Amino acid sequence: MFSGSMLGSELAIIADEVFLDFALQGNAPFSFAQNTAGLTFTMSGLSKISGLPQMKAAWLVTSGPEQLESEALARLEIIADTYLSMNAPVQWAIPTFLEQRHPFQKQLLARVRRNLAELDRQLATQKSCARLVVEAGWYAVLRIPATRSDEELAIDLLAQKNIYVHPGHFYDFPSEGFLIVSLITREEEFAAGVKLLLSIF
Repeated sequence: MFSGSMLGSELAIIADEVFLDFALQGNAPFSFAQNTAGLTFTMSGLSKISGLPQMKAAWLVTSGPEQLESEALARLEIIADTYLSMNAPVQWAIPTFLEQRHPFQKQLLARVRRNLAELDRQLATQKSCARLVVEAGWYAVLRIPATRSDEELAIDLLAQKNIYVHPGHFYDFPSEGFLIVSLITREEEFAAGVKLLLSIF
């Protein structure tokens, strides 16, 4: 829902929906591509939904009040004409890539759910670390004791423990005490890595 003050403004909604197909609980969430209440730009691409980052194919859906949408599309057309278009082989292959995404997504979601369950199992055995809610996607955010910068910790974990995590500032967390772990790691490696990571706290 959008408030009257928001609708009366000239702000646009930019919705990145690359993880929309990877909801971890409940039904598929609402897509902003259906929004007509305000000017909305909804983005997605093959990189995440088909697991094909090397294909470099993405799209943007524009919706909203007719006048605002028409003006936005005219400006987007100028921008599109300024840059080189996507290569033809990828364009031809997109229908096949989209059709084949379902088995990939099913396998990936199964692994993500198992790794998330393992993470929760290990987190329950200690009191120093916790995780934020994961609604979709394949990353988990860990809340850790902020004894030093997340970046220093991430570098030390990689150099000394062979554990690869992202520091929180990669994802715009404003303070220290956050690490991001990938839930698509092979399950045996993920379990071992989490155990080693939690042991340092």
